[in-house]
Amino acid sequence: MPKLKTHKGAASRFRITGGGKLMRTKCGKSHLRRKKAPRTNRLYDEMIMTSSADKKRVRRLLPYK
Repeated sequence: MPKLKTHKGAASRFRITGGGKLMRTKCGKSHLRRKKAPRTNRLYDEMIMTSSADKKRVRRLLPYK
């Protein structure tokens, strides 16, 4: 069986917690943030869980994570 390649774009966007949850960053994080409220900007710093509809697809892109 050949080795599977990790999808590097997905590897940089997703993290897996110790409990096995898939976490992702929110979109809109890097552009036009100066005019947003400080509270909104703080919310961009958090990682949120990936939806259950996408988990299977992302796991396939990250075979060794």
